[in-house]
Amino acid sequence: MKKLGVLFGFLLLYTWASAQVLERVEPMFWWTGMKNPKLQLLVHGKDVGALQVEIKYPGVKILKVHRVENPNYLFIDLELAREIKPGKFRIDFNDHGTKKLEYNYELKPKSVDTGRVMGVNSGDLIYELMPDRFSNGDPSNDVIKGTLETSISRDSLISRHGGDIQGVINHLDYLKDLGITALWLTPEVENDQSYASYHGYAITDHYKIDPRFGNNKLYKEFVALCHSKGLKVIKDVIHNHVGDSHWFIKDLPMKNWLHQWPVYTQTNYINQTLMDPYAASDDRKQMLHGWFAQSMPDLNQENEFVQNYITQNLIWWVEYAGIDGLRIDTYPYNNLKYMAKWAAQMKAEFPRLDIFGETLVSSVVSQAYFTQGNTIGQGLDTQLPGVTDVQVKDAIYKVLNGQDKPESITSLYDVLSQDLVYKDPFKNVIFLDNHDMSRFYSMITEDLEKYKSGLALLLTTRGIPQVYYGGEILMKNFSNPDGLVRLDFPGGWASDPVNKFLPKGRTKTENEAFDYFRKLAQYRKNSSALKYGKLMQYAPEDGLYVYFRFDQKKTVMVILNSSKTVKKIRTKRFSERLKGFQMAKNIMTEEKTPLNEEITVPANITLILELM
Repeated sequence: MKKLGVLFGFLLLYTWASAQVLERVEPMFWWTGMKNPKLQLLVHGKDVGALQVEIKYPGVKILKVHRVENPNYLFIDLELAREIKPGKFRIDFNDHGTKKLEYNYELKPKSVDTGRVMGVNSGDLIYELMPDRFSNGDPSNDVIKGTLETSISRDSLISRHGGDIQGVINHLDYLKDLGITALWLTPEVENDQSYASYHGYAITDHYKIDPRFGNNKLYKEFVALCHSKGLKVIKDVIHNHVGDSHWFIKDLPMKNWLHQWPVYTQTNYINQTLMDPYAASDDRKQMLHGWFAQSMPDLNQENEFVQNYITQNLIWWVEYAGIDGLRIDTYPYNNLKYMAKWAAQMKAEFPRLDIFGETLVSSVVSQAYFTQGNTIGQGLDTQLPGVTDVQVKDAIYKVLNGQDKPESITSLYDVLSQDLVYKDPFKNVIFLDNHDMSRFYSMITEDLEKYKSGLALLLTTRGIPQVYYGGEILMKNFSNPDGLVRLDFPGGWASDPVNKFLPKGRTKTENEAFDYFRKLAQYRKNSSALKYGKLMQYAPEDGLYVYFRFDQKKTVMVILNSSKTVKKIRTKRFSERLKGFQMAKNIMTEEKTPLNEEITVPANITLILELM
C-alpha cells in the first residue's frame, strides 16, 4: 500500500511537471547598447508564477520578479549594465531548487549604423497600401494550415485575397519610378482571427508577421531592400486595442490588462470630450475606455505592465528591422500621458524615427491638441510630431467641388492660416484618401482635371504628402462598404486579365493620370523648394488662389483657378515673391513664358510654375 502511495505521488509530480511548458518569453531577444538599461520580460506558461527565476550572466541583474493574478505569468524586471557584452545565457525557472524550465536568451549587439533609421519628413511622398490587396508574390502562403481563417476568395470584399510582402517587393521598382520615397503598409503582424481580418488591425501576436504575408525574416529583408532602393518604410502600429483572438486575451495576465465594464461598452467616438473644458467625466471615460469594436478588446494603458509590453514591442521592431517611421492607428483613443511617455522613449532610442498619429477629427484645434509642443494648453507635451491632416483634405475637396462659391476657394487658405497652433505643421501628413474613406477620384465625380488640380495641391503645399495605392491609375469607389475602396490592384495577381502596373494595361485616361502623377512626383523629389521650402500664400481673389514655395535655390509659384472660366491675374500683386524673376516654366508642359504684367490661367486648372 505504501509503495502504491509513493507511485501515485510520483505520477502526480510527473503529470504536473510534464504539464508545465514555457510557452512564451517576450521580447524573445534584446540588444546591448540600448539607451534604457531596463528590460521587462513577459513569461507565459502553465503555473510559471510559482517558480523562482535565476540568471547567471555578467551584467544582467534581476531587479524584481512580479507574480500577478494569473499564475501562468511572470514579469521579470532586468537591468543590463552599460558594459554588458552580447551573448547567450540561460534563464532557469526553479521550484525549491529543482530546475523545471529554462529559456536560452540572447542579447544581440545594437546596430551601429546611425543612418539605418532615416525618419520621414516633408521631403517624402508616402504610398499607402494594403498588403492583402496589392499583389500576390507568393501563392504558397495564401492559406496557412492551423490558422482560424483558412479560406481565400477574391470575389468577396471581406475575405483574404492573397496579397503579401513578396508582392510588394516585386513592385518596388515600379513605386520608385513613380516618384514614391516611403511605403506605409497597413499592419503586417499576425491577425489570426476567425473572421476576416485581412486589414491587419486586429493583432493576435505582436512579435510575428502574419504567415499569410510572409515571416519576420522576409519583413526585415523587405525593409533592407527598400533602403537599398532609396525607399523608406513606415510601420502601422496600434496601441489602443488588439484582436479578440490574441494569445494573451485567451489567458489574461490580470483583469485590468483591459478596460473592463459591467456590460460591453463601446467608445462614443467623440474626441471633443478630451479637450472640452465643460465635458462630463463619464463622456471622457467612455471615449478613452470604451472599446473600438466588440471584436477588438481595449488595452488598459494605465497599467504599467501593458505600457512596458507595447513600448518594448515597438522598440523591438524598429531595432530589428530598421523601420523609418511609425503611423499610430486610432491615436485619440489612447491615454495621452502614456503616449507622451512612449514617444519620448522611442525618440531616446531612435532620434531620427518619425511618428505621426491618425486623428480623423473635426477641426484644426482638435488636430493640434494631439501634437507636440503643448501649443494650445493641452497640459502636457504629447511628443507627437504630426497627425494625419484631415482638415487639409477636406479643404482641398471644398476647393475642387465648390462650384465657384467664394467660400470654397478660400477653404485651403483658411485652414493653412491656422498653422500657428502647431509646433511644426510641416510634420503633418496630408492626403486625399486612404483605406478608411472614399477614393479621391470618385469624390471629385471622376473629373480628370480636378484630379490633376487636387494632386498638384497635395504635392506642392506644406506637409508630408501621402497617396493611396491605385490612385495613380484612377482606382475609384466609395467607402460604403469599406471593401469597395480596398479592391485589388489590377495586375497584382498572375491570373488578372489586365496588368495596370504596365502602360499597355491601362486605358488612355489612366495613362494620362499616371503620367501626370509620375512627372509631378519626380519633379517634387528633386525640388528642395517643394520639399523643404517656406510657404507664402495670398488671400484668394476672383476665384484664384496663389501661393509660393521657395528657398535659396528655387521658387515655385502655384496658381489654382477653380472656376469654369479663363482668368488673368496681374503680377504686380505678387511682386514680393516675383522680384528678380523674368520667366516662368510650366513644370508639366515645359512651356516657358515671360513674367509680364498678366498671367493667363485656364479654367479648372492648377498651374505649377518654376520661376527663372
